[in-house]
Amino acid sequence: MHVLILGGTTEARSLAGLLHSGPPRPGLRVTSSLAGRVAVPRLPVGEVRIGGFGGADGLAAWLREHAVDAVIDATHPFAERISFNAARAAATAHVPLLALRRPGWVPVEGDDWHEVASLDEAAAALDRLGGPVDRVFLTTGRMGLAAFAGRPEWFLVRSVDAPEPPMPARTEVLLDRGPFTLEGERELIARHRLDVLVTKDSGAAATAPKLAAAREAGIPVVIVRRPPVPEGVPTAATPREAADWLRATGTAGGRSMEE
Repeated sequence: MHVLILGGTTEARSLAGLLHSGPPRPGLRVTSSLAGRVAVPRLPVGEVRIGGFGGADGLAAWLREHAVDAVIDATHPFAERISFNAARAAATAHVPLLALRRPGWVPVEGDDWHEVASLDEAAAALDRLGGPVDRVFLTTGRMGLAAFAGRPEWFLVRSVDAPEPPMPARTEVLLDRGPFTLEGERELIARHRLDVLVTKDSGAAATAPKLAAAREAGIPVVIVRRPPVPEGVPTAATPREAADWLRATGTAGGRSMEE
C-alpha cells in the first residue's frame, strides 16, 4: 500500500512517524510531500519529495504513475488551493482521500475576539475595535501582507521566513518558529507595547500561547476563520485517527497494512 501525505505540518510529521514506528510493514510505503515554501523545513521520517505537482491534473498523474493507494491531506488549514487540488486529483485518479485537520481554537471567558473571513477583512477590522490601535502583532505568515500595506499602524510581523513586499510601511520583522511559551508571549506583548493581535485560526498548540497572553494583557484579537474542507472529503482530527482510517482503507481495498 502506497500512502501519500501532503504537508509539512506537525500533524503530517507525526503521522509519518506513526506509520514508520512499530514492527516493519513490508507492504507499506509512505511518501511525504512538502510544497517547498519554507527555506529550511522540518523533515518527516521516511521518503520525502519537495515541490509542487503542477495543479490538480499534475497531482492526478503523479498518483497514477506512482501507484498511490490513499492520500492524506495534512496541509496547513489555510492551504486552501492545495486542498482543493488534492480533492480534484483524488477524484480523477479514483484514490481515497482524507483531510487531517487539527481542531480550531475556541474562545474562553475573557477573550475579546473579532472573527473575520479574510486578511482584507482583518485589516479593515482594525478601524472597528473601539479603542486606540497603533501597534499590531501580526502572525498571519509571510504571505498576504499586502492586505495591510496601506495601514498607518506599526506592525510586528512574526514569521518563519522573511516576508515579501508589499507590506506595511512601519514594520519590524521577527523571524521565529514555534513552539512559543506563554512567558515569552507575555514579554513580547509588553516589550513592544502591542495593542492588538491579528492571527489566523491555525489551531496549533505550538502557537496558542499568544492567545492566552493577549487575554491576560486585555488586548483584542482579530482572528481569520479557516476555509472549509472540500465538500465530500472525510476528516480526521489527529494522526492516530488518520492511521486508523488508513488501516480500514487498506483492508477494504484488498491489501492489509499489516501484510
